[in-house]
Amino acid sequence: MAKKKNIGSIIFSAAIFIVLEIAALNMLSHNGELQNNWLARSSHAINAAVWGTSERISHYFSLKRENEDLAMENYHLLQELRKYQDLEVEMEYGDVETIRNFTYIHSSIIKHSTNKQHNYMILDKGADDGIRNGSGVITANGTIGVVHATSRHYSYVMTFNNKDMVISARIGKEGAVGPLTWDGITTRGAMLREIPHNTPFEEGDTVYTSGFSALFPADLPLGTVGSNRIVNGASYEIKVKLFEDLANVRYVTVVINNEMDEIRELEEEATNED
Repeated sequence: MAKKKNIGSIIFSAAIFIVLEIAALNMLSHNGELQNNWLARSSHAINAAVWGTSERISHYFSLKRENEDLAMENYHLLQELRKYQDLEVEMEYGDVETIRNFTYIHSSIIKHSTNKQHNYMILDKGADDGIRNGSGVITANGTIGVVHATSRHYSYVMTFNNKDMVISARIGKEGAVGPLTWDGITTRGAMLREIPHNTPFEEGDTVYTSGFSALFPADLPLGTVGSNRIVNGASYEIKVKLFEDLANVRYVTVVINNEMDEIRELEEEATNED
């Protein structure tokens, strides 16, 4: 019984305090210009704090949309860059068919593994969007992987951070070509092998796609040359620091070679003849 009286007393005291505070504020508001200015400033400060917090919350929830807009802008800029590269080749060689036969499709990553030896990602576009098995996957900073399976609305991609993934790469745009593979250690580490020992290069040189694979266009920047060693006295094994960190990728571009079927048919025909 005593406990109930104590609770009631606390509630009554609190109510009295609130009433007195309201009365005091009311008296201040009617008691001169100084008090009115003080109340106005306090009110404005409270409103500003509430507005600022609201704006920060709104900005936080709009970041996803802003990132998507930036990714789409990068995609369109990449398309424009390819057009200018096509024009440059056309002016120099008069033939751009080996570049223009690629189609580019923007996509988002919905699942991504980075802590295994056989890493993969799932994209939010599939066969109904025009994506086909064997299509390359890139960003503005390099190659990401290869599409290995598709459903109607999704694609399964074997990423470059996979022991089974190999990319044909070149030191510079006119240097030696060799297979580029993941180093199996970091998401930005790679090894370029089978580079002839008489090949001139320096640390910091850019490594590009060679164009010898039907999966990727030529001259996509991949990374920079690091330290090296000679293997069996015949060729270099070169460390490469990739431009793209696969652990941080969210948006990609799927590259479709429109002449892939013809190339595969030719390869199969030649193999059967052997």
